[in-house]
Amino acid sequence: MSLPGYQHTAADRFMRYVQIDTQSDPTSPSQPSTEKQKDLSKVLVEDLLAIGIKDAELDEHGYVYATIPATTDKDVPVLCYCSHVDTAPDCSGKGVKPILHKQWDGKDIVLPDDTSIVVSTANHPYLKERIGDDIITASGTTLLGADDKAGVAIIMDLATYLINHPEIKHGKIRILFTPDEEIGRGVAAVDMKKLGAHYGYTLDGGERGHLEGETFSADAAIVTFNGISAHPGYAKGKLVHSMKVAGAFIDMLPKTEWNPETTEGMQGFVHPVSIEGGLEKTVVQFIVRDFDTKKLAEHEQKLSAIADKAVAQFPGATVNFAVKEQYRNMKEILDQHPHVMDNAEEAYKRAGMNVQRMSIRGGTDGSRLSFMGLPCPNLFTGEMGIHSKQEYVSVQDMEQAVETLVHLAQIWEEKA
Repeated sequence: MSLPGYQHTAADRFMRYVQIDTQSDPTSPSQPSTEKQKDLSKVLVEDLLAIGIKDAELDEHGYVYATIPATTDKDVPVLCYCSHVDTAPDCSGKGVKPILHKQWDGKDIVLPDDTSIVVSTANHPYLKERIGDDIITASGTTLLGADDKAGVAIIMDLATYLINHPEIKHGKIRILFTPDEEIGRGVAAVDMKKLGAHYGYTLDGGERGHLEGETFSADAAIVTFNGISAHPGYAKGKLVHSMKVAGAFIDMLPKTEWNPETTEGMQGFVHPVSIEGGLEKTVVQFIVRDFDTKKLAEHEQKLSAIADKAVAQFPGATVNFAVKEQYRNMKEILDQHPHVMDNAEEAYKRAGMNVQRMSIRGGTDGSRLSFMGLPCPNLFTGEMGIHSKQEYVSVQDMEQAVETLVHLAQIWEEKA
């Protein structure tokens, strides 16, 4: 690393933060969706105040705002560095036991609390590049929480470094820690005026050197099937079971295309994520994804047509089809502000990396922020194997991300 004389805090902070359960809940209507997310946010405010950031605060919606003051007289655009505190509902985040594997030798990592869980280069090819690094895993019964507490720890380490090195010239930097990113509501209540930033960068990416400026565009589709209730003893010719209509509909979905199991690269998909119902009403919820926003409508029309075809097999049944916008491809905004990506690429190079501009088969808080007036690509953190018990992160990846953020802040100041 090239931050001379600096003792990084990212790893220690990370191992402390992941022990706090911050799982979000997609079924909860509250903001944030779970109060326990604030348990970490309160710690972050305390830590920010402890390193000398005077305005750190947690608002009622679960957002942490803080400022690293400018060290230059230049009129530099205000940057925002952003990460999310919540972990995915897909895998338990309660009772995380982080394990540090110092100078990992490349051998399979058998997790002690469930020895059937093995982190290996066979399942995680990127690990081959991290032999010799200090690798952090969970213990086998939970996810680790590197997504996105690695990003949180990186920003905290960056703040520690800059506060203690005022000779580094940079503009004003706003820190934003969000809840509920994993359930698509991460920036739903952000006060953009209060944030007061011109450009942003989320720290929520994976492999070292990956720079992400393109995401899916995303909608949710809600398909509601209505049946006809009747006493089962006297139901002949009367009863129409909505669950059977929904079952026929699911069976009619394409099996060799158009779904996550069979798509990759720049291909979009339509994916059922839940089904709930009874005799009279069954609701099937979908996520609809594509890099080309215009194609979302095509996917939705096709899905609606399949629903109509299923209903036609059950006289008396009806269907309601609804769509909700979730987020849009950040590239549509970033293409209007190419210097945001260019400055990040230069920072990567100064930190000694080969840069790969990547597309994300998913979304980040930056997807929404970009369309809220804050062009916001996504930077690497080293988080890998996310949403699973095999999740891991390299300490050296986190530390190189800190160095990258220092260079990035300097580049914006130099070019102001």
